Amino acid sequence: MPTNQPVGPPEAAVAASEIEVGSGRSDGRRHHHLPDSRDPPGRHRLDKGKGRGATLILAYQTLGVVFGGLVTSPLYVYPSMPLKSPTEEDYLGIYCIMFWTLTLIGVVKYTGIALKADDQGEGGTFALYSLLCRKVNVGILHSKHVESNSGVSRRGLPERTEKQSTLGKFFEQSIVARRVLLFIAMLGMCMLIGDGILTPAISVLSAMDGVRAPFPSVSKSLVEALSAIVLIVLFLLQKFGTSKVSFLFSPIMGAWTLTTPLVGIYSIMKHYPSIFKALSPHYIVQFFWRNGKEGWLSLGGTVLCITGSEALFADLGHFNRTSIQIAFLCTIYPSLVLTYAGQTAYLIRHPNDYDDGFYKFIPRSIYWPMFAVATLAAIVASQSWSILPPNKEGEVYSPEINYILMILCVAVILIFGDGKDIGNAFGVVVSLVMLITTILLTLVMIMIWRTPTVLVALYFCVFFVMEGVYVSAVFTKIPEGGWIPFAISIILAFIMFGWFYGRQRKVEYELTHKINLDRLETLLSEPGMQRVPGLCFFYTNIQDGFTPILGHYIKNMRSLHKVTVFTTLRYLLVPKVTPCERIIVNKLALEGVYGCVIQYGYADSLNHEGDDLVTQVTNALIAHIRTCSSFSSPGSPEEVHQEVAYIEEAKLAGVVHIRGKARFYLSNSCGWFDKILLGFYEVLHSNCRSALPALGVPLPQRIEVGMLYDA
Repeated sequence: MPTNQPVGPPEAAVAASEIEVGSGRSDGRRHHHLPDSRDPPGRHRLDKGKGRGATLILAYQTLGVVFGGLVTSPLYVYPSMPLKSPTEEDYLGIYCIMFWTLTLIGVVKYTGIALKADDQGEGGTFALYSLLCRKVNVGILHSKHVESNSGVSRRGLPERTEKQSTLGKFFEQSIVARRVLLFIAMLGMCMLIGDGILTPAISVLSAMDGVRAPFPSVSKSLVEALSAIVLIVLFLLQKFGTSKVSFLFSPIMGAWTLTTPLVGIYSIMKHYPSIFKALSPHYIVQFFWRNGKEGWLSLGGTVLCITGSEALFADLGHFNRTSIQIAFLCTIYPSLVLTYAGQTAYLIRHPNDYDDGFYKFIPRSIYWPMFAVATLAAIVASQSWSILPPNKEGEVYSPEINYILMILCVAVILIFGDGKDIGNAFGVVVSLVMLITTILLTLVMIMIWRTPTVLVALYFCVFFVMEGVYVSAVFTKIPEGGWIPFAISIILAFIMFGWFYGRQRKVEYELTHKINLDRLETLLSEPGMQRVPGLCFFYTNIQDGFTPILGHYIKNMRSLHKVTVFTTLRYLLVPKVTPCERIIVNKLALEGVYGCVIQYGYADSLNHEGDDLVTQVTNALIAHIRTCSSFSSPGSPEEVHQEVAYIEEAKLAGVVHIRGKARFYLSNSCGWFDKILLGFYEVLHSNCRSALPALGVPLPQRIEVGMLYDA
């Protein structure tokens, strides 16, 4: 029978929600869930494909989901560069920089290295942090607290079989270093959110700007207004789900990926057949030697050629490593190399057309078909960050987040309509995310993979220096639009760090002051304690024990319901949990006291009606009692019947749902860091939704018990 074990990394498990990890006691008793159990919840995720055929299909699907931002970057790279009377040698140097950026960062770093650093199949900057938390003790909570609260098997905890590295010991001993590492990981994730704001804006605006080439009388303000209307319509359609139209995305991106390099080949043959001599790195040296500071500043636009590369890694959980590698190496990479070569060949012959470097290199005979494909590709790119592949088990849609993103995207276009300003902002996002990924990957190499020092040094020096130069260039653009994502990311990172830190401190307090089963038995045996009629669902959020609020409640109310079910809502890192695995119950060692875990995936909805929830749980309890009586702890049929009747009688007497609401008491002895972070957490927590309304619990049945935690 399954045990109450959450899925996923310990740090993620304790931070995912307000009511999260399982409760109960590991007392060797049998746990029961509804019949016909199949695979454990961790297996109910995207089938990532087995066999070459399935892998090729997944590779095709990645075109419309993973690579939308990257493959449409030719629309805005050259217009985003601050060029001044560029020469043929300048263009050759720029193309050489773009080629080696795509090769080193796209092929070597992401496709060759980062995709191997997944955390249980998931990718992205925070997945790297989660991987470090699972393998090395770099989390905010001490590993023994993580182990106690997570219920994860030893295979998911920090491995101590090998001697810990010096760097690992440093992080374990320094709380400041661990906090900085967490903030860096959150900043990288927030930068991706900024990417979600800027990608729709710059993609749609750049595509719609193609109207001005054949119709010069069309004003820039009209293009901005049309782009804003397109984005509003797209965001309003999100509530219907993208799965209904996602089957169109890959063909559109496939058409774009195929046609742009064909146009590029035509442009190369017509304008500059020897363009590929620019692959020699000496053109980079000559470019910077000749242009100096101006060449360095142009990197703020050049870096956009690799925009969207983080999606190779971040979307790993949607597909598999092989499918992403095949799609990038066989289609995306050669397509970009040829497209940029064609653009550069055209610009060498028309050096002053860089402000519209894409549409002007399109032959007039195919202009409108290419405009249509470009517009559709830009629309797909603007939505690819928010969709899930067709074979994923559900989609996650939050109306509030959707409308906030819509407002921010439209505001970016209307306020900063100049493509250069948005490009500057985009450059900040791209370069910082790449740099943060490099830092975290280096830590993984040192502390987990135990990569030889020479290889780690080679990797770090090449990519940190390369991306550091890009970051230094884009930081000069902060006054010219680059501050937008930086401000958004810092604010979001502070909010996330405050919430995460507050949750960890709360979990730490609860683990230190938890009520175990023996302590509960002592409390219930005190003089004057009563067991009142009725069925009580007491919501708790810690593993291997009960919340301190339980002791606070019993001491003050001097009572506990005759049938009390300590209930945990556990959110698993899987899309959906099958109904047969939804409810897990167990009987504790005290009369009328039971444990219950209600499991949900992130794509499940808590749409129970209150009475339906009560019925499901009581049915599971009755089935559990009868099963235990038959197999593990034989009892007379009269005893089983009496216990079942006891539950039914309590249900008829009345049902109540009790939820704790703890707050931190910030005394004068608290440090300034705790006063700021925990005070901010209390502001966030006071505006946090309760899960009880989502469960359909009637208002008269809800009780909130407050308690102050000493910080």
